[in-house]
Amino acid sequence: MNVDTAPTTGHLGPARHFGIRLSATARGARLARHMSAGQLASWGWPYDSEANRTAALLVAELATNAVVHGRVPGRDFGLRLTLCPEDATLRIELTDARPDVRPPAPGTLQAAASDTESGRGLLLVEALAPHWGTTGADPYTKTVWCELPLRSA
Repeated sequence: MNVDTAPTTGHLGPARHFGIRLSATARGARLARHMSAGQLASWGWPYDSEANRTAALLVAELATNAVVHGRVPGRDFGLRLTLCPEDATLRIELTDARPDVRPPAPGTLQAAASDTESGRGLLLVEALAPHWGTTGADPYTKTVWCELPLRSA
């Protein structure tokens, strides 16, 4: 997994990390959602908490985008979670193998037409996460990330 993505700056205290590579398939996207929910539960945010459900939704949207728009045959995608316990902020990063396919910049998203079945995932990310964006640390990958302030469990 690409670990040279945008750092978590401005946070104090020891961070907790979780990272895994998954197949760039629908099954891999489902596993990303399930594994992130399990990891958050182990860090103290139960499955039925609003924070866990919101984080799982964000992971599901970003993982689906990695599979649909960032897939290269034979290449995986990476999921990385970083919890900064001082301010209870979760950083979610999905790294895929298509640096040439970048989403629109934050604040420039257009609403999808009402008769289309897709095109709303990043609108959800923008609505639920105060900060999100895209980074590329090398010519082979890109990372779409978001930060979510977690509420008490």
